[in-house]
Amino acid sequence: MRISTSGRICFFGEHQDYLGLPVIAAAISRRISIDGAHRNDDLNILNLPDLDQKVSFSLNETFPYTIQRDYFKSTINVLKRKGLSFSKGFDCVIQGNIPINSGTSSSSALIVSWAHFLDKMSDNPFHFSLKELGEIANAAEVLEFGEPGGMMDHYSTAIGNVIYLESQPQIYVETLTPKLGTFVLGDSLEPKDTLGILARCRYGMEDVIKKVTQFDPYFSIFKTQLAQISDYKKVLSQDEFSLLQANVEDRDILMTGKNLLSQNVDEVNAAEFDKNLGELLYKHYKNLRDHKRTSTPKIELMMDAALSAGALGGKINGSGGGGCMFVYAPTKAEEVAEAIEKAGGKSYIINIDSGSRVEDL
Repeated sequence: MRISTSGRICFFGEHQDYLGLPVIAAAISRRISIDGAHRNDDLNILNLPDLDQKVSFSLNETFPYTIQRDYFKSTINVLKRKGLSFSKGFDCVIQGNIPINSGTSSSSALIVSWAHFLDKMSDNPFHFSLKELGEIANAAEVLEFGEPGGMMDHYSTAIGNVIYLESQPQIYVETLTPKLGTFVLGDSLEPKDTLGILARCRYGMEDVIKKVTQFDPYFSIFKTQLAQISDYKKVLSQDEFSLLQANVEDRDILMTGKNLLSQNVDEVNAAEFDKNLGELLYKHYKNLRDHKRTSTPKIELMMDAALSAGALGGKINGSGGGGCMFVYAPTKAEEVAEAIEKAGGKSYIINIDSGSRVEDL
């Protein structure tokens, strides 16, 4: 049995899902696969040649967890609680081509693949939907270990293509079907500063919302319009106000993006669509760079090089402070990829792809 799952990029809503705001994300043509078969005992032998690692444990030794973020065991435990049973272990080879620790959801794609594989190979398969696989992966990666994080990574890698995701007042997922050209992913090869960025973008923004709500009980991060927020300068520092303004603007950019991605695009207006998408992505990037401060000098060099080579726009991807950026380059992908490499990054030409799937061996 072979299962593979895509990585993902976030179009709109970066650093907003944990505030309860919606996101738009897309699965990409970089994937993680699991090839595996049953054993005649209760051992799981998992070979990870990309990392030069081997993981081995018994089905009877899945709790308590023995290492931090023990995702292989946590996924089994989540599935057992849902009613799946396993009488035999597995021999598996796990490999992929998603950049690791770079903001493209390699860990979520791994867990979705593992959950999908385990369901198919269990004694009593439930045949979970792709949406359900996303929920299982979120439980195994986030809830099981009390980690911060939303559900964007898990839903987008599992479901695939382009999705619009709301988490408030309840989970709502809508699949969008735009006709999109080629993207170029650029890995800065710099480690992400996830904790440092979260301190500002999440916890800092939560403090801003608390201050503003005390000043104006009618304030809503979901509904208050950009034109209404100037009065909040009375209770916020200049830095805090810039963070609030960026989040309100990014919320509105997302809805403009959703409307754009929901249009029926034909050959006549494809160029205008591509131009508008690139501009919206770059507008989001400027807020991330200038106000949320998630970019780095190297990523800025890569972005400038890509735009000069013909990219229509793009943004930093993931938590930031390093990691990846991407650009939309429907007509000049190769030139853009080369420019990113010359700026010191590692480039990958990518397309939007399906989510988790069974593949032919």
